[in-house]
Amino acid sequence: MFRGVNQINLDAKGRMAVPARYRDKLTSCCAGQLVATIDTEERCLLLYPLEEWETIQEKIEALPSFNPAARRIQRLLIGHATDIDMDGSGRLLLPAPLREYAELDKKVVLLGQGQKFEIWSEERWMATREEYLQDVEGGMAMPEELQNLSL
Repeated sequence: MFRGVNQINLDAKGRMAVPARYRDKLTSCCAGQLVATIDTEERCLLLYPLEEWETIQEKIEALPSFNPAARRIQRLLIGHATDIDMDGSGRLLLPAPLREYAELDKKVVLLGQGQKFEIWSEERWMATREEYLQDVEGGMAMPEELQNLSL
């Protein structure tokens, strides 16, 4: 559904314009209703169409609340989840606490990840991408599930 790397500018109010190629899809699949939350592994944001997020939230809520790791994930992901509506101009207003977490400034990257997007500061994405490429060049072990995949 969503793929590709898109460099975008945030305006002074923290709004980002959704690339035109995604707008119709977001309008048809979720009426422009999205949910943004933090990524617990990287300093970036996760952006889901509302219906997709609701499925994930149900799974997170079903985790055992007495398990400290599960409770941490519940608090972080659901606690930071914020409803965001795409406006008539195809823009999203990213709330200040989420922008601060991901250290988003003027230049951001919208990274398509199939059923969701990731939103990165451009600087952090470029550094992370380089790390990933260095890991591959350095012979990082490939997960077993990928070893039989043909690209």
